Amino acid sequence: MFRVAAEHSAWQGRRISVAIAEVEGPTGHRHEREIVHHPGAVGIVPIHDDGTITLVRQYRAALDADVWEIPAGLRDVDGEPAELTAGRELAEQVGLRAERLEHLLTFHNSPGFCDESVVIYVASGLREVPDDRQGAEEEHMVVARMPLDDALAMVDDGRITDAKSVIALLALDRRGRLRG
Repeated sequence: MFRVAAEHSAWQGRRISVAIAEVEGPTGHRHEREIVHHPGAVGIVPIHDDGTITLVRQYRAALDADVWEIPAGLRDVDGEPAELTAGRELAEQVGLRAERLEHLLTFHNSPGFCDESVVIYVASGLREVPDDRQGAEEEHMVVARMPLDDALAMVDDGRITDAKSVIALLALDRRGRLRG
């Protein structure tokens, strides 16, 4: 059985931190691993009454490019349940309030080095509310409404490459096919 025997901080940023973990293996041998600690995130697939969904296209500095994504946000409010974070982010980013938020799935982006967990919701019973975009990227992002099939085509042709969005859209499509 493997276990983290010790850990010390190597770097602390505003949103993430990096630690050096001493991991003990089944034989008692110890080795070091770098671990990125991340507060986690939520992603939301807003489905309108007509079956269309809302996506955003925003600049991402790590890629130096605009990226198509589902609305999402960091779980950066201590103790806030993921469902509340999802509702808050949906209103802030795209000006929508959901009557229903249904958990679709939870996944880990890169468990080989990062503890980030992403919780995906499907939002329905939508109504418009004032948005409250925060940060330069959100202020300039594009909000677009489209059929799910169009978004899936964007996954297929490489226009949507964001992991949470690809996973969420494919899972939503699969769920619909299994129920249909």
